[in-house]
Amino acid sequence: MPMPAPHFIFDFGGVVFQWRPADLLARVLPHRICSAEEAEHWKRTFFQAYQGDWGAFDSGLISAEECRDRIAARTGLSRDEVQTVIDAVPQELAPQADTVALLQALKAAGHRLFFLSNMPEPYAHYLETHHAFLAWFEDGVFSARVKTGKPGLDIFRIALARFGLAPAEALFIDDHPENIAAAGQLGLPALQFTTAPRLLADLRAQGLALDGVLPPVATAALN
Repeated sequence: MPMPAPHFIFDFGGVVFQWRPADLLARVLPHRICSAEEAEHWKRTFFQAYQGDWGAFDSGLISAEECRDRIAARTGLSRDEVQTVIDAVPQELAPQADTVALLQALKAAGHRLFFLSNMPEPYAHYLETHHAFLAWFEDGVFSARVKTGKPGLDIFRIALARFGLAPAEALFIDDHPENIAAAGQLGLPALQFTTAPRLLADLRAQGLALDGVLPPVATAALN
């Protein structure tokens, strides 16, 4: 079936930007984590599937300091250990060059780009001030700025209203299946992201014409 409209709404973490929380924790807490299994355990314990303490931080309902104190009290990590993780997140959120190249190709082909991201305010500000290619997006919604997050339906409604789009006019790209399911409840077509080449193949399968090879990503676009 041909793709219904040329408007794209992209998630950020794990799609446009790298997000590997188990690796992040293993890197900054090596005295706590000595195996992949321990890293996965601490990912579940620390981030709580982005609900709980971190979910409140994502949604702008608590500050970074309160998030730190809650996680420390809940997990037994020291406040300094938790702060180290919080401080390391911006460097973890590196642009994924192949996704950026796809964004560049979509933009060059005349498609409209938007974003919808669960993101605490300090990291949202960091991304906005460190990555010039975000100017390719016409608009976007960060969860911390609207006090609600995915997979709740309210943030999707807020984003669609802000972008002036009916659900059927857009295609939502996200790496979490629960967010894909939430979009579907509103009639918003969605694709689950795994890699940029897989996404490109999925888009072409839906009738998107992107001729030739994806363009190289200019170094300046990533800074």
